[in-house]
Amino acid sequence: MDPGEESAVGLNRRELDRYLDRVGARWALDGALLAGAQVDDFKGAPPGRERGPEFVVILISRAFDGVPWLERVYHAGSLWDALEMGAAADVHCYTPVEFERKRASLRVVGDAAERGVDLMAAPGTGPGD
Repeated sequence: MDPGEESAVGLNRRELDRYLDRVGARWALDGALLAGAQVDDFKGAPPGRERGPEFVVILISRAFDGVPWLERVYHAGSLWDALEMGAAADVHCYTPVEFERKRASLRVVGDAAERGVDLMAAPGTGPGD
C-alpha cells in the first residue's frame, strides 16, 4: 500500500504506523491490536448491527508496569489523531499479564485479540495492508 493511501477497510496504515511510533517513543510496545466497527466492516459484519466504537486499540507493554492505568490511557489516547483516522479510538493499555487477564474477562479485549488486526505484524499480512 502506498504511504497515506487508505485501504478497503478505511484504515490509514500510514497514520496507524505514525501512531505506534508516537506511543513507542514513550513506551516500548510488546503488542498492538486494532479492532472496532471499521475492522468488523471489512470482515463482512452485517450493516444493520450495533456498531460500537469505530476503533478499539489495545496496546501491550511491559513499560506500563508501575504506571497508573488512567495515566497510560490518557497519554496514549491523546496521541491518537481522530481527524486523520476519521474517528476517535477506545484505547486500552495493558501490561502483558494484565492483557491476558482482561482478554478472558473483558469482552472488548477478547474480541480484539480474537478478530482484531495485529498492528505490529509484517505489512501485507492483514486488513489495511
